[in-house]
Amino acid sequence: MSDLGITVKKSEDFSEWYTQVILKSGIADYAPIKGCMIFKELSYAVWEKIQEIFNEKIKRTGHKNVYFPLFIPEGFLKKEAEHFAGFVPEVAWVTMGGDTLLEEKLAIRPTSETIIYATYAKWIRSWRDLPIKLNQWCNVVRWDTKGTKLFLRTREFLWQEGHTAHATKEEAEKEVMDILNEYRDLMENYLAIPVLVGRKSESEKFPGALYTTALEAMMPDGKALQMGTSHNLGQNFSKVFDIKFIGEDEKEHHVWQTSWGFSTRILGALVMVHGDDKGLVLPPKIAPIQAVIIPIPYKNADISTILAKAREIYEKLQKAGILTVLDDRKEYTPGWKFNDWELKGVPIRIEIGPRDVKHGQITLARRDTSEKITVKEEKAVDAVMGLLEDIQRNLFNKAKKFLEEKITAVKSYDEFKEVLKTKGGFIRASWCGSGKCEEKIKDETGATIRLIPFEKEEVSSNCIYCGGEAKEVAYFAKSY
Repeated sequence: MSDLGITVKKSEDFSEWYTQVILKSGIADYAPIKGCMIFKELSYAVWEKIQEIFNEKIKRTGHKNVYFPLFIPEGFLKKEAEHFAGFVPEVAWVTMGGDTLLEEKLAIRPTSETIIYATYAKWIRSWRDLPIKLNQWCNVVRWDTKGTKLFLRTREFLWQEGHTAHATKEEAEKEVMDILNEYRDLMENYLAIPVLVGRKSESEKFPGALYTTALEAMMPDGKALQMGTSHNLGQNFSKVFDIKFIGEDEKEHHVWQTSWGFSTRILGALVMVHGDDKGLVLPPKIAPIQAVIIPIPYKNADISTILAKAREIYEKLQKAGILTVLDDRKEYTPGWKFNDWELKGVPIRIEIGPRDVKHGQITLARRDTSEKITVKEEKAVDAVMGLLEDIQRNLFNKAKKFLEEKITAVKSYDEFKEVLKTKGGFIRASWCGSGKCEEKIKDETGATIRLIPFEKEEVSSNCIYCGGEAKEVAYFAKSY
C-alpha cells in the first residue's frame, strides 16, 4: 500500500511530495520528449472545467473564441524588435518542410501577438470594426533549458490568450482591469487560491507592452507563482503592424491593444496549495467528480440491498447536478477505494454499509478535514450541497490565512535577506524605482519584484538596497 500512496510528507520534502502526488494520483505523466508532459484524464477534466467557467465569463462580455496557426513566420516576430528579443532564447524553429528547406523559418508559437496582429491589420478599417475581442485556447512552445517541473515549467503547455483592439486608450485600460478582475474571481472563488494583484516593474513586464498587470499566489514552500497576466500593449504593436482605422472624426488612428492569459501552471498551483500527505485535494467548484459513493459490504449482509440503496442515492445526487460516481467495482476492497479516491482529491466520500441501510442514513467524509458526519438519506442532496460549499470556503480561508502569514514588511536589506533565507514568502519593501537596484537584488538574492500594488502604499524606509529616497512599495519574492 505504501508504494501506492504518498511516501513523503509535504512538510519534509516538498519537491518530492509534489512529484509523487502528480504521478500517483494519475493526473499527469512524463512524456517521452524531454521537457514535455502528458495531461491525463483527471488534469484535463479539471482544465475543461476551468475553460467552461472562463468561457462563460468572457462570452458574457462580448469576447469570442478563435484559433490561429501554430506556425509564425520569422519576419512577423522580427517586426516587433522588443517582443522578438524577449522570446528569442525560447523559440523553437521549423526549418524543413518534408525534405525541403523552407525559404523562411517558422517559429512554433511562443505566443501569438504577431500573427494575430498582422491579421488585425487586414480586418480593421473603420471605427465600426471595433472593438475586436478575441480569445484562443491553444498550446504554446517555449524551449526552456532550465530544469523542468510538471505543470510549472515544461517546453509545451496549454493556455488561453486573449487579444483585443480598441478605438481609445480608455477602452483598452478598462479591458485590462476587467480581465484582471475576472482572473481574480476565477482564482479565488473557483480555484480557492487567494492572490495579490498589481502591476509589474518595467523589467518584469511583457516584452512590447506599455505595462503589465499580474496576479501572484504564494506556494507552501515560500515561492511565488504567477497565476495570470493582463497587458496594456498601448499602440506599440498597432504601429509596427500598421493596424489603423478611420475614426468617427473621419481621421486615421492606430488602435489601442491588450493581451492577457493564464496557463496550465495553475493546475500545479492547485496541487501545491491544497494537496496534503494523502494526495490531491480539489476545490468542489472545479472538481470533475464532487462526490464518490462507496458501498461497503459486511460479512453476511445482503450486498444487493446496499447496492440498490447506493444507486438510489447516486441518481438523486446526479439529478441535483452534483457530479457523482458510484464505485461499485468488485475487484477492490472499500479500504483500497478510500485511499484511491483520497489520492485523486474527490471532495466528498459517501459510505453506505448495512448499518446505514438499516437506519436510513448515509455517512459523508470530507476530503479537506477527514471529518465524518451521518445524515438521513432524505437529506442527502442538501447535506452534500452544503458540505461542498463549506469545503470550498474552508480551502480558500485556509490558503488566505497562509498567504497573509507569508507577507513580511522589512526596512533594511539585511532584514530582507534574512527573511528570504528563513521564512520566504512575499517581502514588502520600499524601493527607489531604479532598475539597477532591482537587478542587484535579483542577482544577489534570486528574488524579483513580483508586483507593485495598484493603490500606492506608504513607504516605511528609504530604498532597502541603495538607501536613497524610496518612491514606492514593491512585493519581492523568489518564484517559480
